[in-house]
Amino acid sequence: MPFVVRLRPAGALAVCGILLVLSGCSGHDLAGETPTVTVSRGNCGTGWKDPHSGAQTVQVSNVGTVTTEVDLIDPATGGVYAEVEGLAPNTSRPMQLNLGRASYAFRCLAEDTDAVTGPAIQITDGPPPPVPAVLPVTSQDLSGAVTEYRGYVGAGLGRLAGEVSTLVLTLRGGDLGASRAAWLSAHLAYERLGAAYDTFGDFADQIDGMPDGLPAGVRDPGFGGLRRIEYGLWHGQSPRSLVAVGTQLAAAVAGLHEDFPRERTDPNDLPLRAHEIMENALQFELTGQADQGSGTGLATIGANLDGTQAVLRALAPVMSKRYSGWPQLATWIATTRRLVAKGHRPDGTWIAPTALDQQTRTRLNAAVSQLVEVLAPIAAIGDVRRTS
Repeated sequence: MPFVVRLRPAGALAVCGILLVLSGCSGHDLAGETPTVTVSRGNCGTGWKDPHSGAQTVQVSNVGTVTTEVDLIDPATGGVYAEVEGLAPNTSRPMQLNLGRASYAFRCLAEDTDAVTGPAIQITDGPPPPVPAVLPVTSQDLSGAVTEYRGYVGAGLGRLAGEVSTLVLTLRGGDLGASRAAWLSAHLAYERLGAAYDTFGDFADQIDGMPDGLPAGVRDPGFGGLRRIEYGLWHGQSPRSLVAVGTQLAAAVAGLHEDFPRERTDPNDLPLRAHEIMENALQFELTGQADQGSGTGLATIGANLDGTQAVLRALAPVMSKRYSGWPQLATWIATTRRLVAKGHRPDGTWIAPTALDQQTRTRLNAAVSQLVEVLAPIAAIGDVRRTS
């Protein structure tokens, strides 16, 4: 069930493992138990002396007057080992580290101030760093990915408009079986547009909104779009009785298709949605929570995989050289696809995820969960950062 919520990443631990620590990865106040490094406007990393290899925690304290981002970097490349974001004045937060034999420095990016890099410190004992420094991603780095993905979405909206037109015609014809098939084609066309949530604005709810939170639920006049048609077609309502809903849906799709070229896509959306598409599939489709009667959650997961792969293709030039887990993505996507296909009957209908045999259901849950974990670090690595 995309296009509705932004969830806390299921792979938060995996994300922390890529950049060693992100703000919020530790909830423990270790002040007084660990070395303290102070930062301020014009000063970065004072107090960091004689670090050693291995796991450790450094308390980062902002003694300045403006909010500051603090990165631990490889001074030779600018690659980031760890970060603390949004460190307010007169506050401290722990930075959990696992250091190796390498050179390190703190880089501070105070608000309205150029970046300041502290002195480089060399650790000469122990093995090399267990996790490589990650080169920061800038908006310019992601510009090509955004352009490519917007082209994908624009073409997909054209296909969606065609599928919805067919759906409306089929509803008018009154054939239930044909209407159900046309609905599924339109629904999957929309689900393949997985990473453009915020760009769609109010059109998202008009096209694929859920009844959750509406005063009258599925009977609420505000419940429309693809999910409303699904509910009607699988709950005894005639196709012709849904023509008005279909007409409104077609108008919303046409409006989005016309409006999309004028809307801006935030570069951060692509790395974030690369993870969230399948996270939402795990939470809403595998559980049946989004199902309005069709039982086609597995088909939706297949479309979500298509949307995820489209994002990954766009991001590949930037992310494949930054994320060591990139080769695992193809393996887990293929594994998930094979398991999803087990729910596709020879007659073209689908087994609902909740009706799968126990072994297939267990394997599918595990595969989607693992895919979500492998995708999670992309959101952290691809987060646009200041470097100067």
